[in-house]
Amino acid sequence: MPCGQEALARMGLFDRLAALPQRTLEGWRVRIEGRVLFEVAEPMGSLQPCRLVPQQLLLEELLRQAQTYPSFRWRCGETVQGLLRQNGRVSGVKLATGEQLDGDLVVGCDGRSSLVRREAGLALRNQGKPLELLWFVLKGPIPDGVVWGFETLVRGGAIASACRSATGDLQLAWLLEPGEPTPQRSPEAWAERFAAMGSTSLSELLRERGDQLSNPLRLSVQVAMAERWQLPGLLLLGDAAHPMSPVRAQGINMALRDSLVAARQLLDAVGREEEGSPCNRLDQAAARIQALRMPEIQRMQALQNTEAQQGHWLGRSSLLRQFVAALAPATGPLVKQLWLSRQVPLRQGLAGALPAAELSP
Repeated sequence: MPCGQEALARMGLFDRLAALPQRTLEGWRVRIEGRVLFEVAEPMGSLQPCRLVPQQLLLEELLRQAQTYPSFRWRCGETVQGLLRQNGRVSGVKLATGEQLDGDLVVGCDGRSSLVRREAGLALRNQGKPLELLWFVLKGPIPDGVVWGFETLVRGGAIASACRSATGDLQLAWLLEPGEPTPQRSPEAWAERFAAMGSTSLSELLRERGDQLSNPLRLSVQVAMAERWQLPGLLLLGDAAHPMSPVRAQGINMALRDSLVAARQLLDAVGREEEGSPCNRLDQAAARIQALRMPEIQRMQALQNTEAQQGHWLGRSSLLRQFVAALAPATGPLVKQLWLSRQVPLRQGLAGALPAAELSP
């Protein structure tokens, strides 16, 4: 999203992002009962369009940049088993190998199922209904025009999506009801379910190559907020602090913005020569980071929940779905305007949420 690209630019890494293999998203399309309800082309008024970048390549590039700093140490494949504590303060981590690493501050960036958060006893507060998704991949080549941008597909009470990935593979998602067991279907049967919802070209491709569709990967998505992101000696960032919905891929974008704010506050705390110990200054900075980031995260989660709820109403209400589809030429522009009203903050973030000055190396 443009908000994630802005964070990378303020870190001085936008040129590294631009150098990675990627694909610019064409736009967004909603198809209901086989009819196009509306579509919007990128960049939708933003300075930059949405970019699809392979996650592994982006993380590897960030790692390469981090390794240029002499104080950085990369411990590949070594997992944290627990937290160390001393005098009521988190004082480091214990690795699965038994080795102990001491530190003035432990930063937990280990995702929505964060072991660091659980070890610290920091509770999550649910912010919306959980989502259950099935994720499929049909590896390329995928002809141009099979899907346009990110397509949301609604038909017969089912909700799905289709998009070409950064590498050109076809990615498909199927929304389940919370707690619904994974339907047992063959790849060809799943391909037929998606084919019944998409365009003619998508349907033809799936029926031709349905046997090549991957088995589904089930993803459970919890939208939540840790009541506290920090304790003495500990700071949580990204999904470890606030698991995000997949709507507009906000997990990675908000994590990048968390990191930028955290870096500025922690560097300022380390650089100040005022009264008080360095550890106390780091703890105060951690509290400021949560206070600075909380408004944007709360706003993004509220927008994500609204979008998911409206999609649920449209997908699960047969009467509403049939009405909207039958009158698509008239209802489409109205639904489009409602959808667009949420996109500016979802794409660009909350105004003023990032520090005004760029973070220099």
